[in-house]
Amino acid sequence: MTKEWNAALAGMELDNLNICTIRTLAMDMVQAAKSGHPGAPMGCAAMAHILWAHHMHVCPAHPKWANRDRFVLSNGHASTLLYALLHLNGFDVSLDDLKNFRKMGSITPGHPENHMTPGIDTTTGPLGQGIANAVGFAMAETHMAAHFNKPGHEIVNHYTYAICGDGCLMEGISAEACSLAGHWGLSKLIVLYDNNGITIDGTTAIAFTEDVHKRFEAQNWNVIEVNDGTDLAAIDNAIKAAKAQDQKPTLIMVKNHIGFGSPHMQDTSKVHGSPLGDEEIKLTKAAYGWPEDAKFFVPDRVDQDRKTRVAKHNDEYNAWCKAFEAYRAAYPELADEFERRQKGELPAGWDDIPEFEAGKAMATRAAGGKVLAALHAHLPELMGGSADLHESNKTYVKGSGDYQRDNRAGRNLFFGIREFAMASIVNAMALYGGLIPYGATFLVFSDYMRHCIRLGALEGAHAFWIWTHDSIGVGEDGPTHQPIEHFASFRAIPDFLFIRPNDANETIEAFKIAIASKRPVGLALSRQNCNTLDRNVYAKASGLAKGGYVLIGDDNPEYIILASGSEVDIAIDAYHTLKEKGKRGRVVSMPCHRLFLEQSSEYREAVLPKSVKNRVAVEAACELSWERFIGDEGKFIGMNSYGASAPAEQLYVKFGITAENVVKAVLGE
Repeated sequence: MTKEWNAALAGMELDNLNICTIRTLAMDMVQAAKSGHPGAPMGCAAMAHILWAHHMHVCPAHPKWANRDRFVLSNGHASTLLYALLHLNGFDVSLDDLKNFRKMGSITPGHPENHMTPGIDTTTGPLGQGIANAVGFAMAETHMAAHFNKPGHEIVNHYTYAICGDGCLMEGISAEACSLAGHWGLSKLIVLYDNNGITIDGTTAIAFTEDVHKRFEAQNWNVIEVNDGTDLAAIDNAIKAAKAQDQKPTLIMVKNHIGFGSPHMQDTSKVHGSPLGDEEIKLTKAAYGWPEDAKFFVPDRVDQDRKTRVAKHNDEYNAWCKAFEAYRAAYPELADEFERRQKGELPAGWDDIPEFEAGKAMATRAAGGKVLAALHAHLPELMGGSADLHESNKTYVKGSGDYQRDNRAGRNLFFGIREFAMASIVNAMALYGGLIPYGATFLVFSDYMRHCIRLGALEGAHAFWIWTHDSIGVGEDGPTHQPIEHFASFRAIPDFLFIRPNDANETIEAFKIAIASKRPVGLALSRQNCNTLDRNVYAKASGLAKGGYVLIGDDNPEYIILASGSEVDIAIDAYHTLKEKGKRGRVVSMPCHRLFLEQSSEYREAVLPKSVKNRVAVEAACELSWERFIGDEGKFIGMNSYGASAPAEQLYVKFGITAENVVKAVLGE
């Protein structure tokens, strides 16, 4: 039948033939899986094809090419659109992969996952985060260009494109991120808005009636409207106009029809998240002029068009490689740095940071600020900022410059009070390549960021987070600003390292993990002072790399006290009191539960012998996650309620987090 099908489509114009192929593949994928979202791919196919076929610069043979255009499908439920595009543009996504949509072990999961499918730049699905990712990609491009490009040598020069839907713009993160994009003047960011007026519950008129055009103009965006999503010339001209200006990001509002072509489901919420059904698919294909019984069919002319585009992309990649060699000849040191950073390698001596002097009390946030400054001097790829809390987080690095539209080379970022957008932007910076980004705020405000932290762990975004004011030690600001359940919450996220160092030198080691790890890391740092331990008396702070280690104690202990952060000082005081009473024991510093659990069983047994049942954990947070270390017979001293507004030292007494109570717990009093 393939010959007959090709003959039946011989008169269709090539762009429309590609577009119908995208639509029918999307319908067939969802129908084969018996689940999915066919409506948006059917409606967005025209603008997506024009973008990918006539504007995108990618290289399927080198999907991680540093100078490729980035693409974000913010409305990730429309994943079949992206999978069809990847297949039809030469990426290693086969027809069989499309047929296995949403099936176990396939590379075409229900929502796009960057680590699963070649050609996907970021994992999307939670609405709004994708458009924020696009802002991060576009910002990263400007910074890398400012750092590396030289006159006549533009080795970083590409666009970031995104497709988003009504749901993305309803989510608050889009307002945060797009406000920043306009402020930064990210003119190489172009977003195509699938303005179809339909959500799961019905028309957008029931909940979304704002003037999107005026909203984005107010956020300093260039806004272009395309009133017919099937007008290919208008879409093409809109993208060209967006690229022709260099002052603002662009939103192209495209009036589309969800479920385009479906006789009974177009422009209804029914087509949003359910298969059309065999009969409706036949009717829809007939409306396209497509063979009704053709499933997963790619016409010969579309296949040839793909080969032509792939050859063009290969030529573009090879031209860039040639240009890079000319760049290397002119700027060998910068070329070496660019390649090193793209590989994720670290320069020699990056971790050469002097230890802090013992005996001086210091908040770990203050130590963190000093460590961050030292790392900035060694690592030009290190870049980040705070959600309007640089002074409190100690994250402003003098001499590194401030990133703004008139200083793209600056490495201090100012996110404003936008924790959610900050997290998604930083994730994208990590995925962009060549950067090690970070974001900072108070630990309690990580609640605004949590979904991004989870998504970053899922997609392997090597970013890190500096969360200060880590406990009731915040003091007078009271329970609204005192994190209680947050430690356990972040310890629960797979592939995420939550680290709470106990003093200045453990803080050095924590930052080293944050830089060297390929996983995202959260650093919980104190506002309250912690004693800087004498490491000639106590074990070396490098033990932090194993998550937990014996800080001080006896070889044959009767009891074990476990603690993290500032509560290690309390544990040490209790240990010395018990020592005076003739009790043999040990203190275990446990800054990172996950790292400790990843150690060998022999190491874990050496630190926490199973024979020692008398265990006490002390931490100014809830107990959850400590149970597996203290066991059924162990005791926990910490928080089982919210905090209060008072000086920190009074709060520790009020809530019983004291050395005296640790001693009583060990003695069973």
